Amino acid sequence: MSTAVFVHAHPDDEAIATAGAMMQGVELGHRVVVVCATDGAVGEANESKIPDGLTLGDVRTAEMHAAAEIMGLDRVVFLGYRDSGMNGEPTNDDPECFWQADVEEAAKRLAAILRDESAGLLTIYDEIGGYHHPDHIQVHRVGLRAAELAGTRIVFESTMNREQMQSFADDPAFGDLDMSEEDREAARDEFRDQELGTPAAKISHAVDATPWISRKRAAMAAHHSQIDEDTFFLMLPDEAFATAFGTEWFVRRGAAHTGEPYETDIYADL
Repeated sequence: MSTAVFVHAHPDDEAIATAGAMMQGVELGHRVVVVCATDGAVGEANESKIPDGLTLGDVRTAEMHAAAEIMGLDRVVFLGYRDSGMNGEPTNDDPECFWQADVEEAAKRLAAILRDESAGLLTIYDEIGGYHHPDHIQVHRVGLRAAELAGTRIVFESTMNREQMQSFADDPAFGDLDMSEEDREAARDEFRDQELGTPAAKISHAVDATPWISRKRAAMAAHHSQIDEDTFFLMLPDEAFATAFGTEWFVRRGAAHTGEPYETDIYADL
């Protein structure tokens, strides 16, 4: 068996984007390691979710360890950079944030982990970071360079299916959500208007996460400072949740074929 390393920007990204693929790897007998670039300390949170004496970064770090336990992962590693915040925020200019990190230096940190783990597979993000978040874009840049430095031969980019995301705007499940019509329409517009992820024709792999969907939902819920019971994601009925999160999309670097029919096993060549 081999080791697969999944790199994410903030705690909760791993549960949302790649929980199914990671649990598939565990079930296949591989060692699965998740690396997080930051502690997510700039994220939004209800102050009541942060115990006295702790920071949001402390809470989110603990949440990631809890989610990893739910998913059965073997190791959680933090690269130690500061959260850069959303695109355009003043925190993007913090010299200690991940967005401002020297790519070569950050890649060396990640490459050391890849070598230590003898990683056979690395998963990062697509070149726009899925939704243009600075830290996600930096994961792409740093991850590619780290793979070169460590000689990791199999590299996947976790992404979103752009057409699928846009189609969610018309999903009947929106009508079942306990929110105002104004908020419902705002959610629909967000799905319709943003160019998220990767066009379907450029995607190589579609991993079926439904065998682990209840644990994926539980792993997401473990990030309670970010995804509480009233969050849009967890308000979705089971069928709609499976539609939204039951397939995880990837682009293999150098893939000979993209588009349908998609490959379904990112571990096939390990």
